[in-house]
Amino acid sequence: MIKIKSLYKEFSSVDTTFHALKNINLEVADGELLVINGISGSGKSTLLSIIGAIMKPTSGAVEVDGDNIVSYTDYFASTYRQKKVGFITQSFHLFDAFTVEENLFSALALSDLSSKEIEIRVQEVSNLANISHKLNVVVTTLSGGEKQRCIIARALVNKPEIILCDEPTANLDRENSLMFVESVKRLKEMGKTVLIATHDPLFDALDFVDKRVTMKDGEIE
Repeated sequence: MIKIKSLYKEFSSVDTTFHALKNINLEVADGELLVINGISGSGKSTLLSIIGAIMKPTSGAVEVDGDNIVSYTDYFASTYRQKKVGFITQSFHLFDAFTVEENLFSALALSDLSSKEIEIRVQEVSNLANISHKLNVVVTTLSGGEKQRCIIARALVNKPEIILCDEPTANLDRENSLMFVESVKRLKEMGKTVLIATHDPLFDALDFVDKRVTMKDGEIE
């Protein structure tokens, strides 16, 4: 269960303060799929970054299974991200000179898994993301859709409970966006808690979405 309470985030410079998030209150149950709608600059990405412990809020709490992750030190925040959260972003953030397999291995570099366990994990998630046939291919030669499937596989390789998707279809054509939707449906069927920040109307009519909220100017409408 994710519980967000009175969450604020401000960015300040010498002569101005920008209020990115204003009094966000939200709950997401385990296994739910939440779609966060809103135009660019509405605060969606900032909210996901805080839930993912990449960024700290100015005030408020984010409780994940009863723990307030806002209070985590850098070490515990890193451990939380490694073990509990998978990220799927609009920018691919892959190691371009590496193969798909090497990119997946890199996500487990700090784990205490054996080499055999890592190989099994990589094969499992590459099959799930339909990218196993490209494991030995260098990332720079992949299509946009194939890169996105690699990102999905990498997001799952640590077996996270929470999947955070930030504008996941922004760089995809219609065909690959529809394939991503099918991947999201499978994630939900696996019992993952999935949060998708998007302004893509493709997500408006999906019948397997549990909850929708709309953000504007840092607030939930």
